[in-house]
Order: sequence, then C-alpha cells, then structure tokens
Amino acid sequence: MEKSNIGLIGLAVMGENLALNIEGHGYQVSLYNRPHRSGPEMVDVFLENRGNGKKFVATYAISDFVGSLERPRKIMMMIKAGEPVEEMIEQLIPYLEPGDVIIDGGNSDFRDTERRYRYLLSKGIWFVGAGVSGGETGALHGPSIMPGGAPEAWEIVRPFLQDIAAHLDDGTPCCSWMGSGGAGHFVKMVHNGIEYGDMQLIAEAYMILKSHAKMNNEIMADIFEQWNRGELNSYLIGITSHILRFKDSDGSFLIEHIRDSAGQKGTGKWSVEAALDVDEPLSLISEAVFARFISRWKEVREKASVLYPPEKKEGKEHDLPSESVRQALFAAKLVSYAQGFSLLKNASELYGWNIDLSSVATIWRKGCIIRAGFLKEIAHAYSGMEKPENLLFNDWFRDHVNNALPAWRKIVSRSAMSGIPVPCMSSALAYFDMLRQKRSGAALIQAQRDYFGAHTYERTDAPQGEFFHTDWTGTGGNTVSGSYTV
Repeated sequence: MEKSNIGLIGLAVMGENLALNIEGHGYQVSLYNRPHRSGPEMVDVFLENRGNGKKFVATYAISDFVGSLERPRKIMMMIKAGEPVEEMIEQLIPYLEPGDVIIDGGNSDFRDTERRYRYLLSKGIWFVGAGVSGGETGALHGPSIMPGGAPEAWEIVRPFLQDIAAHLDDGTPCCSWMGSGGAGHFVKMVHNGIEYGDMQLIAEAYMILKSHAKMNNEIMADIFEQWNRGELNSYLIGITSHILRFKDSDGSFLIEHIRDSAGQKGTGKWSVEAALDVDEPLSLISEAVFARFISRWKEVREKASVLYPPEKKEGKEHDLPSESVRQALFAAKLVSYAQGFSLLKNASELYGWNIDLSSVATIWRKGCIIRAGFLKEIAHAYSGMEKPENLLFNDWFRDHVNNALPAWRKIVSRSAMSGIPVPCMSSALAYFDMLRQKRSGAALIQAQRDYFGAHTYERTDAPQGEFFHTDWTGTGGNTVSGSYTV
C-alpha cells in the first residue's frame, strides 16, 4: 500500500478543513481521531461526506496510523490543548523513530510547547508548535501559519505548510519560521491577544454609534462597510458589517437576539500573563480580557443597571460624527498592534528566539483573523536597518496617531460623560499619554516606597544605577530593604 505523505489527528472543525486543504494540494493524508465513547467514528463520518472519493487513508489504531506514513513521518495534531496533547504524544512515542516530526497545530500554551520540545528532543523526535489562524474558512482555503520548535524540522515540514498556507498577491506564503522552542505558539498567542483587543475596540465603536448616536443596524452596517474600504480595512471590520445586516428567520436582526456574554478559550489571558513576565504594559489587551470577564456577569450587570440608572447623556444625539468614531477606533487599534509587537520584541530577546517581526507582520497580512491593510506598514517598519523601539515611534504611525488624536480624545471624554464604557479606547489613550510623559508621578511612588519600606530611589543628579535612601521621619535609620519589592 502506498504510504501517506502526512498524518492528521483530530477531525473537529479546524482539523477537518485542514485535512481537505492538505489533500487538495496533492498530498495523501492518513487520518486518526481519538475514539469517542458514544456516536459514530468521526473518521468514517468524514470519509462518507466531505472526504468521500479523496486521497485519505482511514486508521483506527495509533500503530496503524503511524505505520501508514512515509519517513520521516510528519504528524499534525489538531486537538484540544492541555492534557489531550500530552496523552497523544505519549501514545505516539512508542511507534516513532528519530527524525520523525510531531506538529501541534492547536492553541497550546507556549510554555507547554517549550517543555514538549525539550522532552521529545531527548528522544530524537522533532516537535513543532505551529499556530494556525483563519478559522474554518482559513483552514480550508489557506490560513496564516506560525511554526516554531525544533529547527531541524523546518525543512521537513516547510513544503507542505507553505503549500497549504494563504499566499499574498506576489506569491509569498503566509507561513515562515518563528524560532526555536515555543516561539510559534507565542506568536500565535500574541496574535490572539491582538484579536481580543480588535474585537473589543470594534464593540466599543458599535456601542457608541448605537447608544449615543442612536444609529440603526442598517446605517451602522453601511458605516462599517465604508470603513473597510479605507484605513480600517481588515477582516474583522468586514465581517462586522455583514453581522449587523444579518436577519433572523423572523426577519429581525439576529444581533439583537444574541446574549451579550462573550466567551474565551484562554489565549488572551495567556498574553496578559506573558506580558507580566517580561514587564510589558499590555494595557489595551488586558482591558479586552477584563471586558469579557465582566460581560459574563450578566445578572450582576442587570442588577447594577437598576441601582444606577443611566444619567442624562452629555451633548445631543448624532453630535459624535461617525468619522470621529472611526479615527478613535483606528488610533486605538494602532496602539493595540504597537503593544502586541512590543511584547513580541521583548519576549524574543528574553527567550533568545530571534523572531523576525517583519516576517510576523507579513504572514498576518492574509489568512488570519487579524489581517489588516496596515500590516504592510508594520512589515516595512521592521524590515529596515533601524527597527523602531516601539511602533508608535515609526513615522507612519506617528502621523496617523497625531491626525486622529483630537477625535480620539473627544470620543473617549464624551463616552465617559455619557456613561458608555470604552475601556480599550481609553486605556490606549492613557498608554499613549504615559508613553510620551517626560516626567511622571513615579517619582512620588518611589519616594513613598522609600518612606514606608526603605526601598531606595535613584536621583536625577546622580548616575543611573546609584541608589539612595532618606530617613524621612528621623527615626528610621540607614538600613535599606534588599530582600523583597512591592
């Protein structure tokens, strides 16, 4: 029997569509799905329907699955992160040989990927953590793929991963090597964090137009459609106009029947945790995560709305032109990407990944959920010899933020006065203002820390790195703290 080129484990939404994508590019694919206690075997269901008549090989045991593959074996897992990945790796190991490759295409924690990479390396097996973005449509027609892990595996998996990835108009595949260990899954995690920020920012713009400007769904759909033809061109802006127009079976707008309680699978939270580990102020994405938390307090919010009814709104209806909302949304969106890329930059330096930020921006231009027109500008910014310390220092970013700044301030302030929560727009503005504050209130914080805990401070008239302590009360002595920080 002819050996399959690739093996795929997991036939849920992403796995099923990736299988069709891989087979459609001329590869024979062996399939395996973890047995379910009830219901039909998913491999059989798939082959009886979408996979019928195609170059798939059905397997029902790990030994048969591995045995059906050509060497070096290339196995891609599209299964739930966490324990299922651990269990599947352990089931595969007895049947694998040195030089075989396991690819985890799920949303695994990059720290788990680092550990699995080292563990499998000790057995001579190459492990790749590949972030895959694009949803079911992207998986079928071409996603953005962010592989990292064992460098030795790249030339083995590169041909088929770049084949199945989305391609730019010039033929560039939206798939390139991110770095060793957990680099690929880290990049995907940051991608998802930016996605959280994008979605919350769009939701805030929607609520301003709906609650303050009193626009109906058709008008808002027209506005988002118009925005998508300009600077805000992106996948998420585009689908928003479609969502707002979509009608339920009774002819009413479906959006009005959807419970306002947002779910999440953890990658946004992981981004915030990772940012804390590298001292990165990921404030906008953090607020997006917190906004999802509070959205799930539906009953609590309903009680609070009775205890604290809406105040009289500042200004008149329609006095916030959609153009001002657009500018505020765009400026905040630029800050979101600036924060995300800053996290990538600093984490790459800390973990020794050497992530090519221009390459990241390039592979995000098509196929993925956060694809946007201005990613071309980000790719350009990081492609030169002088790479910006922060994207907000880039000329293109500076010009667009400065242009949007008056409208941005107006929208944030007016929303606050009208009781419309815009946590991401306002946190982005606060980040911008703090970033450009030449002298901040941190001097007072350091004085307070030294006053109550003898934590010391640096002086403006002394070399950086030289620390001082003051006996503020005259009774504290000269002993300073060195065992802990607060």
